[in-house]
Amino acid sequence: MKIFSKLFGSNQKEISKLMPIVEKINSLEAEIRRLSDAELRGKTDEFKKRIADGETLDQLLPEAFAVVREAADRVNGTRPFDVQLIGGIVLHQGKLAEMKTGEGKTLTSTLPIYLNALTGKGVHVVTVNDYLAKRDCNWMGSIFHFMGISSACIIHDASYMYEPKIMDANEVSVEMENLQQVSRRDAYNADITYGTNNEFGFDYLRDN
Repeated sequence: MKIFSKLFGSNQKEISKLMPIVEKINSLEAEIRRLSDAELRGKTDEFKKRIADGETLDQLLPEAFAVVREAADRVNGTRPFDVQLIGGIVLHQGKLAEMKTGEGKTLTSTLPIYLNALTGKGVHVVTVNDYLAKRDCNWMGSIFHFMGISSACIIHDASYMYEPKIMDANEVSVEMENLQQVSRRDAYNADITYGTNNEFGFDYLRDN
């Protein structure tokens, strides 16, 4: 074990570097919580303008993460914990974040997904099978929809856009009732597109 520690180092050192960012996110919680739903949703347009004016995603990260956490809490009662904030920061930095089953990977991913979707370049979320691509789009799509961000998914024989039921715009259904079938092109034109490596890979090959 000492050999591995010397080779790869300790995660604790990396985590300690991230704690000031987590503390900044937490310090914004009370301010963000006071916003109305419309004001919270309006943060998306504000962030996009700030990016256009030259602000970087790293500079926006604390406020954007605080906004997504509040949106998740309002929409489906899931408030990311500090460890999930850390996981989201790590993913945004292009590093690996290992989380066990049940520790909230799907919710964790909404933080960097939303942040990177603000650029308007599209975010591809790669998962391991078609079921998870549909489930995660349908499940987390409620958060993105609340914030004015479109999400879709690509599976082997169909494509879907998240579109909540008219009866309840915040209704969450893991059974996929909130997914409307669309063309593959429309799914790729969404701000966020869930899918598997096979589907993304073969679509790229077909197009090229």
